[in-house]
Amino acid sequence: MTATKDAFFNPAKMTSQEKIAQTNQTARRIIDEETTAREKKTERLRQARMEQQDAEAVVTPVKKKAKK
Repeated sequence: MTATKDAFFNPAKMTSQEKIAQTNQTARRIIDEETTAREKKTERLRQARMEQQDAEAVVTPVKKKAKK
């Protein structure tokens, strides 16, 4: 395959509506990826916190003797 300018450049100009649509699509994709990453992180941290709380609940606190 030979390299031509048509392979690298779009010969037709995009309309303003097409540019807006492409920008909108790209922005929404980025936002969705960030949301997914944030939800995964939140779930991972929630799970770690639950495990930590379970580990702390197993250890019974030592009762102090009352002074007379």
